[in-house]
Amino acid sequence: MNTVPEAFAAWVSPHLPAMARLAARLAPDADRDDVVQEALVRAWTKRHQYDDRRGSPSAWLLAITADQARKARSRVTKSSRLLSTVDSGKSAPVSDDGVDLRRALAQLTDRQRLAVDCVYFAGLSVAETAAVMRCAEGTVKSTLSDARAKLRVLLEVIS
Repeated sequence: MNTVPEAFAAWVSPHLPAMARLAARLAPDADRDDVVQEALVRAWTKRHQYDDRRGSPSAWLLAITADQARKARSRVTKSSRLLSTVDSGKSAPVSDDGVDLRRALAQLTDRQRLAVDCVYFAGLSVAETAAVMRCAEGTVKSTLSDARAKLRVLLEVIS
């Protein structure tokens, strides 16, 4: 990879929308742009570690974004514990048919939520998701299957 800042910017530019979507999904309470910026700084400092034989630029950048989103989510959680907040009485939006997808997704394990976010919200393939999650493709498929089964139960609406 070229180490000229302009070349790096051109190299990451096509991947910025996917990085922003993944950051927003994985760390909804953090500033999406901050997460992406931190991921870009990390990618720049680690650019010599990128190996195209191990995965696409997109998968490498999204793996970094996922890691930075996890760190941002942890910071937000810690800071929210420090602040004593008053319950505003607002609840998460629920669709007309009673389905609360946000609450159901929150009940998935972190690994299941990452797999669902990568595949269904960021539009990554199973192979790219495996690179982001740093696991085998079979693990991604299994994790998605488990997540769908859990969501099926959580989202079951009695008609």
